[in-house]
Amino acid sequence: MKDNTNLLKALRDVKDFPKPGIIFKDITPLLADAALFKQVIESFAEECSGKGITKVVGIESRGFIFGSALAYALGVGFVPARKKGKLPYKTISASFALEYGTDIIEMHEDALTSADKVVIVDDLLATGGTANAAIELVNRLGAEVVFCAFVCELGFLGGGAKLKKPYKSLLPL
Repeated sequence: MKDNTNLLKALRDVKDFPKPGIIFKDITPLLADAALFKQVIESFAEECSGKGITKVVGIESRGFIFGSALAYALGVGFVPARKKGKLPYKTISASFALEYGTDIIEMHEDALTSADKVVIVDDLLATGGTANAAIELVNRLGAEVVFCAFVCELGFLGGGAKLKKPYKSLLPL
């Protein structure tokens, strides 16, 4: 396993975003560094090795960045899990609680089949609500969530304990 100290140093804390009292973990400095971005994708690909993954589901919006790169690295398809009203075709949806409110994500109703084995990817695991909503959508489409991958995890919010599938976060915070 690689030392992720350099990844941790690349995170930037932004106070009071998106609302007062929240400290946002900004991953854009990590994305701007090619070696660090590559390290994240290679670490995720290593975790997915041997699991028979056929699709990567990326959660809006930063999960799109990591998820699409991981799908490319694995040679599999990518499926976006988007906020309500952003997908152009027929969708299914799931609502969930955030650490600072509620939201809804959707997927196209034909995005996955029962033959698919899925890894769900996002930048941050907080309360687990968003990831569990994505798991619900994948399950409703008949596919199997094999694994979840996150760049960081806010352990004090307990999302990992609520997650319904095996997962890995590169930076437990």
